[in-house]
Amino acid sequence: MAEPVVAAEPSAVDAPASAPAPARWRAELRRLLEVVALVGLVVTQPLLDVLGRSPDFFLFHGATAADVAALVALIALLPTVAVAVLGGVSRLAGRRVRAAVHTLLVALLVAALAVQVGRHLTGLRGVPLLAAAVGVGILCGYVHRRFAAPGRVLRVAAVGPLVFVTLFALVSPTSAVLLPRGPGGAAGVGHGTGPRPPVVLLVLDEFPLVSLLGPDGRIDAARYPHFAELAQGSTWYRAASGVSGWTPYALPAMLTGRYPAEPVAPHYSQYPDNLFTALGDFYDIRAQESITRLCPPSRCEQPVRPEQGLGVLVRESVGLLGRIASPVESRVDPEDSYREPTRAAVDLDAAEAVPADPRFRWDKLNDSQPARFTDFLAGLRPTDRPTLHFLHLLMPHSPWVYLPSGARYEAPEDLPNDGTGWVDLARRRHLAQLGYTDRLIGETLRTLRERGLYDQALLVVTADHGVSFTAGAQGRGMGAIEAEPGQVAGVPLFVKEPGQRAGRVDDRNWQHVDLLPTIADEVRIRIPWQVDGRSARQEPRAQAEKSFYDRPAQPVTIPGGVPKPPPEPAVHPLVGTTVGDRPTGTTVGDRPTEGTARVDRLAAFDAVDPDTGALPALVTGTVPASVPDGTLLAVAVNGRIGAVVPVVPPDLRGRRFAAFVTDDRFFRPGANRLDIYRVAADGALRRLALS
Repeated sequence: MAEPVVAAEPSAVDAPASAPAPARWRAELRRLLEVVALVGLVVTQPLLDVLGRSPDFFLFHGATAADVAALVALIALLPTVAVAVLGGVSRLAGRRVRAAVHTLLVALLVAALAVQVGRHLTGLRGVPLLAAAVGVGILCGYVHRRFAAPGRVLRVAAVGPLVFVTLFALVSPTSAVLLPRGPGGAAGVGHGTGPRPPVVLLVLDEFPLVSLLGPDGRIDAARYPHFAELAQGSTWYRAASGVSGWTPYALPAMLTGRYPAEPVAPHYSQYPDNLFTALGDFYDIRAQESITRLCPPSRCEQPVRPEQGLGVLVRESVGLLGRIASPVESRVDPEDSYREPTRAAVDLDAAEAVPADPRFRWDKLNDSQPARFTDFLAGLRPTDRPTLHFLHLLMPHSPWVYLPSGARYEAPEDLPNDGTGWVDLARRRHLAQLGYTDRLIGETLRTLRERGLYDQALLVVTADHGVSFTAGAQGRGMGAIEAEPGQVAGVPLFVKEPGQRAGRVDDRNWQHVDLLPTIADEVRIRIPWQVDGRSARQEPRAQAEKSFYDRPAQPVTIPGGVPKPPPEPAVHPLVGTTVGDRPTGTTVGDRPTEGTARVDRLAAFDAVDPDTGALPALVTGTVPASVPDGTLLAVAVNGRIGAVVPVVPPDLRGRRFAAFVTDDRFFRPGANRLDIYRVAADGALRRLALS
């Protein structure tokens, strides 16, 4: 005898139209719990996971505990409420429509989850991944509609968002920002007699020493005259290295004298003993931190920042969610949002007189200065009590937006930094921004001299870590550390002692945990806690190897010594020449014979005003498929060739070339002419039409 067939429920949550009101409300509650579970997996968990591991995101944006709590509440509630309301409104169209809409929402949410899971577990990207995720969503929607068990599992999983929020608030590194604990650490013990010198500590970011060096291993004084000037009056520790490629670990190590031991927030509650507490009883402190908050409120007032508050946190979190949910490869890194606001954006008054250097149009570009640098310069004044002036400036850190002159340029945020052609472009943009950073160093030295602080002060200029621009090993992760440890770890370090006149070079094995004990020795303060570093007044380390931490408490050994500079980016001989002045045997095509090049933001060349401090210096776009990869393109502005670049395989946006014109003298006020030529094998230029 055949077994009776048990029909599946028409829907896991359906209630007949004739059912009493309590039954219908229970059905809606079941649907709500399923939405809570799925939205929690698609939105709440991935966002809180990334943000929970990125306390620097909140510190950079000056978020208060209330701001963080409000953002978490919005992440946990707003998407769920929006989806639930959409489903609830469909009830007005009847029971069948309501059931269909709920099934569709389940399918869509599962598809969105499948995109995220697929990016982690498979090699699929783009349209293939999206198609596979849609298929998974349709299948799961059908199974959910046909059988009761999936709905029951989802309703149990509705507890997930509460778990995610609890872990974020109590366990994640960001919990130190949400629930700060502790007032700060131990104060140093003074010794010796006489006045203590003012201390000026400028920490730059993502700055490999090798970028400063010429082929001979010396500072390229022609390109970076102010760093060369700094070296001539200070001690240059050429073998200095950071201890981590990540600022939340590297900077606390510098200011505590201890190697990274735990993956905690760069916050005074996690690092109570640091430079600011050690000097706090003897120094006034003017500290401008960027993505750390190591100076406790008892020692420092936290300045109000222009890019802070709940609004900016929401905006950046939405962008972060877009990268998390994207079917294409993207760097899910909150640091992508770290941009130094300009003086104009903050509406600061100009702090300095116009320098005499006619090549540096500071009078025209003052608004383009980083606002915190302007404020730092304004605070460099003699005081009755010694002062610690501290600035962590995100320069020449990406995003790269400055030319050496200080003019800014627009760049797509999604330009690749690796791959054929793109690594070279990234390094060129980095070096251009370093050229501008050199100008900032010049302004710092000039200000210190004008105000009588230069001879008195202990001046330290360094960087927390470097970065690799080697193809196949670009960035600061373990692959880059293993391939190019000198580029990732090796950083510039200049220490000018009070009264020092002559420069000298010291090639000891300096590691950045040595910074705090060295400063403490110079200002005659004993550190009341155990440190891993050693003062430069002590004997150098005997070993040449260095310790480096991609992750806290997991040191890797890297070679020591002075890092060797990589080959200089090649400059094509056509760069700087005029289009009509070709070498013998070449011609210039008068008609567009090579098809049409599409140029992004082509209209920017129609009305250029250099005095605003913004120029269309980065030219990106694509060329016809008939133009093979590797073909050289010459990009000319007003008849002069500013860059020669290869055609490369299309990136995710279809771009096949990016040309960077670093000399702002190519541009003129008003309409500017842009031409793009294909460089033939014989050197002839054949013009492309532009659109």
